[in-house]
Amino acid sequence: MYKGIGASAGIGIGKIVKIKEEELNYTKQSIEDTEAEKKRLSDAIEVFIEKTQKMVESMKVTAGEQEAEILEGHIMMIQDPAISEQIEAKIDGEKINAEAAVEEACDFFAQIFAMADDELTQQRASDLGDIKTRLIKILLGIEEVDISAVPEGTILVAEDLTPSMTAGINPANVQGVLTEIGGKTSHSAIICRSMEIPAVLSIENIVSIVNDGDEVVLDGSTGEAFINPEASVVEEYKAKKAKFLEEKAALQKFVGQKSQTADGHVVELVANIGGPDEAEGVLERDGEGVGLFRSEFLFMESDAIPSEEAQFEAYKKVAETLDGKPVIIRTLDIGGDKALPYLGLPTEENPFLGFRAVRFCLQRKEDIYKPQLRALLRASAFGKVRIMVPLVTCVDELRAVKAIIEELKQELDAEGIAYDKDIQVGVMMETAAASLIADILAKEADFFSIGTNDLTGYTMAADRGNPDVAYLYSAYNPAVLRSIRNIISAANKEDIMAGMCGEAASDPLLVPVLLGFGLNEFSVSATAILATRKVMSLWTMDECKALVDEVMQLETEAEVKALLEERARS
Repeated sequence: MYKGIGASAGIGIGKIVKIKEEELNYTKQSIEDTEAEKKRLSDAIEVFIEKTQKMVESMKVTAGEQEAEILEGHIMMIQDPAISEQIEAKIDGEKINAEAAVEEACDFFAQIFAMADDELTQQRASDLGDIKTRLIKILLGIEEVDISAVPEGTILVAEDLTPSMTAGINPANVQGVLTEIGGKTSHSAIICRSMEIPAVLSIENIVSIVNDGDEVVLDGSTGEAFINPEASVVEEYKAKKAKFLEEKAALQKFVGQKSQTADGHVVELVANIGGPDEAEGVLERDGEGVGLFRSEFLFMESDAIPSEEAQFEAYKKVAETLDGKPVIIRTLDIGGDKALPYLGLPTEENPFLGFRAVRFCLQRKEDIYKPQLRALLRASAFGKVRIMVPLVTCVDELRAVKAIIEELKQELDAEGIAYDKDIQVGVMMETAAASLIADILAKEADFFSIGTNDLTGYTMAADRGNPDVAYLYSAYNPAVLRSIRNIISAANKEDIMAGMCGEAASDPLLVPVLLGFGLNEFSVSATAILATRKVMSLWTMDECKALVDEVMQLETEAEVKALLEERARS
């Protein structure tokens, strides 16, 4: 048995077809005719856009509009002057061939995205890798890998399943996917989930381990894969597959239902999004609002600071799409770890403890923060917009943001511009400091939203990307659970909303614990809404509180997880 990351739930049973990428053999060369080389580049970009547009149309049919936007994003990225002009500048300035210029420029921007602290932003680095490979292939005259004609019962195996590859997938023929890299928020995972194809990612060396035609059984929930399994294993997983499909069909009964416990305790079940175009998917999956809109994507998809007007249109679009449902928009969470070239940020030895998020914004009030906050205030006239401040570590920061908002309200009043005069301003609780002063912050904030991804990392002093300390990075750790409970308790005491937008909010083992703590808003990925609503329905509040009493007496992460697995309901 091989273990990876379960990235798309379901059981896959079939035979392996390996996806082999042709090597991009070229050398960096000096060139004299830079104009001719730039013409080669522009011709290749034209072909890239034309081919990608065809992929977009195909993916709209196979995966849906939202997933097709991933490839549309590739077109936007290659057309972005920040990228295309840098490629041309390398050809002009360094007099190098287009292939080398494409590779160096794309690698430069990919490195910026890869340093981000959230997986969705890191995925932009993977996008650029896909763009780079495809553009160089066009320059070299190499054809794209075509996986549209694989036979029924295929399990695809690849180093990585890029968006351009997935565009050709026929879901009827592909029973599963195994890759060497990728995580739960990678585009390969997102697309596999949308196509309902089971996937296990990040299995080390799986491409070299297997052969075409090998039989495989994979479990996209547990991250397990069996190569050439015994007949008994195949039969066991056939039964599991039948049960999984039954349970999936049963989730449909939760569409349109309240998000509530078995004894009628109602909570809010909303979704996390990364851009305005994802808002429609929240409604399609029966979400009750948006609990986290990551506004930094507007900045990362631009080669200059987005104007107030551009931001206003994006925020307004989400507010109008949600039509009165709550929309929490996080102000710019960027800094040393997401160092966009146009911001002129200094290089830091430890960017996660450095000049980022609200710290950065409060020092760049005039050109960055005030335009964003004005745009948010203006958008609040079109829906139930709430403002969330990230990486707060002291009450002074929150007070400073609120003072700017009050100043901007007076400006808008003087200009006769409408906004929600009672707009809520809350805190993303994601640092140990915020947890320790949660009682103080709760008197100043209108709501809390717990970012468990960073809260876990900062509490445990563990980088989740470092395999040597990965054992410490777990929301089941008693230190993290105590921190979460303290934050929720402080919010409840001051009668403000206690929400959560980290991955723990959709963990079926933790949902009853969070309910028992008193969490009243769960913000999850849109695809997890119905499953989370189902878990809530299986517990009464008295049972949740009793479970909390047991959990909080335990001393280790392993003990907590073992107890929750023992008590899990399905």
